[in-house]
Amino acid sequence: MSTERLGIGFVGSGFNARFHIQSLTSVREIDVRGVWSPNEKNAASSAALARELDVGEARPYKSIRDMVADPVINALWLCGPNQARIANIEEIVAAIKSGAGTLRGLACEKPLARNVAEAKKVADLARSVGLSTGYLENQLFAPDITRGRELIWARGAALTGRPYLARAAEEHSGPHMPWFWQGSLQGGGVLNDMMCHSVEVVRHLLTKPGSPRSSIKPVRISAHIASLKWSRAKYAKQLSETMGKDVDYTKRPSEDFARATIEYESEEGEPLVGEVTTSWAFIGAGLRLSAELLGPEYSMSWNTLDSSLKMFFSREVKGKSGEDLVEKQNAEMGLMPVVAEEASVYGYSAENRHMARAFLSGEKPMLTFEDGLEVVKILMAAYMSAEKGQTLDFPPPGLESFVPAVAKGTWKGRA
Repeated sequence: MSTERLGIGFVGSGFNARFHIQSLTSVREIDVRGVWSPNEKNAASSAALARELDVGEARPYKSIRDMVADPVINALWLCGPNQARIANIEEIVAAIKSGAGTLRGLACEKPLARNVAEAKKVADLARSVGLSTGYLENQLFAPDITRGRELIWARGAALTGRPYLARAAEEHSGPHMPWFWQGSLQGGGVLNDMMCHSVEVVRHLLTKPGSPRSSIKPVRISAHIASLKWSRAKYAKQLSETMGKDVDYTKRPSEDFARATIEYESEEGEPLVGEVTTSWAFIGAGLRLSAELLGPEYSMSWNTLDSSLKMFFSREVKGKSGEDLVEKQNAEMGLMPVVAEEASVYGYSAENRHMARAFLSGEKPMLTFEDGLEVVKILMAAYMSAEKGQTLDFPPPGLESFVPAVAKGTWKGRA
């Protein structure tokens, strides 16, 4: 067995980058060597976290170029905000073209970009210097999704026919940082931020193991978006007070609820359906990820809040608020589910292990920037459907130049 390890650097030092770092305690193939962020204090803090967890002798870097140039760093994980994606990729590519250094791989968090034009540019830039790419979609690597898909196809589908309906949802009470809430920066609202997860989960579940992802084809899409909670006066004020005056949902709302129905066609021409739902207006114990897969004589279901560990705290337990029981935790008392190993349960550990092994071996990862581009196409078609109030054939005309009204700041909070 090879003992070679991949030295990686993080572009970005926020919540997502730190989640990745935490996941690496169970990934033997990776050493975190560096972190760059426009916020030097945050970069230093994330590098310190990596050292504290003993997942690499990480240090903060002054620039992305410096990380590319350092021979101890073999790959980069792009975890910066959506609005910085193009600039970050351009700096990486410029450094490689100038001869400053080389990389064995480049992994990018979801979504790949804010719209189809940007996603194509990201993929083209990486291709221009021959970079092996990985699209980071952690939920596909969640252990329950991996094992459930394997068993359903090996037992149920093999004996009674392929699955025909998949559902996936991601719901919580809202993002951590102000830029997520601003359509002009993030590229939309909850649809762009989180439906990327659910779209890829349903496609994954409906695709026969061993078959290419292109073996099922999206043919129609119908979607709806709404601002259900955060444009209400009370909550718009609360949001602005928490996230800053640039987040004003009385004037520039983003959708906090989105749903879509994606109609696929199998290799044999059979109809398949994917139903996806996302929300920033969900109030429960915390983040809820769920999925279902249904076929002729079988079904499977997954819900991260159906945890095996639960705790009860009476009203006399009045501790400070936090997220020590579950991500996006909304309460500290009552009967609470505890997700003991979130980085593993949500798929981050297996995802990073897969990407590292692919980059080290020179093999193509399960998900590449091309897959990320396909997801963005579906997301933009969903926005287009919601704006038109119509079911659209896929791909609809004008998709490559389309920018959602939410991203342009012209959406008024209703479909």
